[in-house]
Amino acid sequence: MATPFALDPQQRAWSEDLRTLAAEKLRPLAAAGEPGRVNRPLVAALGELGLLARLFPAEGAAAGAAAGSATGPAAGPAAGAAGTVHAMDLCLLRESLARECTEAETALALQGLGAYPVAQSGSARQRARWMPEVIAGRAVAAFALSEPAAGSDAAALELRAEPDPSGAGDGWRLTGEKAWISNAPEADVYTVFARTGQAPGSRGVTAFLVPGDSAGLSGRGLDMLSPHPIGTLTFDGVPVGAGDVLGVPGGGFRVAMRTLDLFRPSVGAFAVGMARAALAAAVAHAGERRAFGGPLKDLQAVSHQLAEMATRTEAAALLVYAAAAAYDAGEPGIAARSAMAKLFATETAQYVVDAAVQLHGARALRRGHLLEHLYREVRAPRIYEGASEVQRTIIAKELYR
Repeated sequence: MATPFALDPQQRAWSEDLRTLAAEKLRPLAAAGEPGRVNRPLVAALGELGLLARLFPAEGAAAGAAAGSATGPAAGPAAGAAGTVHAMDLCLLRESLARECTEAETALALQGLGAYPVAQSGSARQRARWMPEVIAGRAVAAFALSEPAAGSDAAALELRAEPDPSGAGDGWRLTGEKAWISNAPEADVYTVFARTGQAPGSRGVTAFLVPGDSAGLSGRGLDMLSPHPIGTLTFDGVPVGAGDVLGVPGGGFRVAMRTLDLFRPSVGAFAVGMARAALAAAVAHAGERRAFGGPLKDLQAVSHQLAEMATRTEAAALLVYAAAAAYDAGEPGIAARSAMAKLFATETAQYVVDAAVQLHGARALRRGHLLEHLYREVRAPRIYEGASEVQRTIIAKELYR
């Protein structure tokens, strides 16, 4: 039986509450931040409001109660079984925050992306050390997979984990570089993927948990189009031991892919949130702006453009919700559904934002305008966590599986 994916009244009400929370509490903190830098007050607020706890029910239960979120907007619909990360919750959080404050959305998503491998595969000691700090917003997490020569082809990574020359027997030294890492170089803890064996492709990859202050670890920020922090990491013999492995040696690629299967639909949700914000701005502008003897909305070319934008946005949202519902229900074909949701939603958001800019004209290109901001934000999701071309490859392969 197909999983129903229409939002119920409680989910819709929660989404509205989240939008209000983002506009009133988070947007001012985002505005006070420095582009390209980790906004720690914003991350702390996500923790205090219980939004990070919502991503990790088991580890976040105590943090959410302490923050008083059980009766507030962060509580939302019933969270379900403790310990499960719910794709639908993640999608609703990201879409709702993105409509009002993309900086808050991205800060929340990066905490989830960096910490989910710990919740998924970490030992009891690793979870106890890092999950409460991440969920409270006191520690900033990051997911370090991409490299200068291994972006879309993640299995081609070259960061080396070589046996520790001290002869301890259960340790490695990490040597190499990571690139395009969100929250780098300012994160407090990184999920790092390195090659521990001679096996080709994905079979020789191990996931490690690496504190940001580790000896031999350095990095620098990159000046990017999108405003959130992105940087490089350099590993100069960074020591890691058996207790730093997430999962099992050689099982790191599976840790990465399980993380991306969860987060890809939510990248689509981020895109849907931006598309909805751009569509709302375009509808309002076309109803108010007068040209050629009447409001823009009365011009057929404009009204048809708005109709197309609205239809594509709704289709993208439904595809995202369907993928999230299927993930939560444990249905088969998650890889293809996640890829479809990310592909269609991010491509749709690019189209909708661009069309909204065109309808607004030059005013939308002015620094500080909502659409100028969205125009810079909307481009990156078509690349990160698997470019659109990679998503099409995944979908095509799944057709023949």
